[in-house]
Amino acid sequence: MSVYILVVDDEPDVEALFRQQFRRDLKSGRFMMEFVPSAPAALARAAEVREPSLILILSDINMPGMSGLEMLPKVRAERPDVPVIMITAYGDAETRRKAIERGAVDLLTKPIDFALLRHQIDARLGEAA
Repeated sequence: MSVYILVVDDEPDVEALFRQQFRRDLKSGRFMMEFVPSAPAALARAAEVREPSLILILSDINMPGMSGLEMLPKVRAERPDVPVIMITAYGDAETRRKAIERGAVDLLTKPIDFALLRHQIDARLGEAA
């Protein structure tokens, strides 16, 4: 089964950074990553995708239009099977509380600790296998 991760961020350099960090995994086909620039685009993709299997959504919180926190309960209602990890430059306790209350499994702060993120991806891959 092919598995993939949906990354939601309005910053164009995020895709290059993630592709660099996970280049071996992507090249080997261990998983795929799809990048969308907005919460509405993420909601549309999460609703459409059934196969390959969507195993994780990584979403920035601060985006124009709909924020990641506004998207979170909608995507969780549509796809309760898919865990969501929120990413923010502002990892204060209030933001963490809101993210967890709305259904996030975790909140990562920028700059992203890619070792921690890799561990979480590995855990999701283990669950999907």
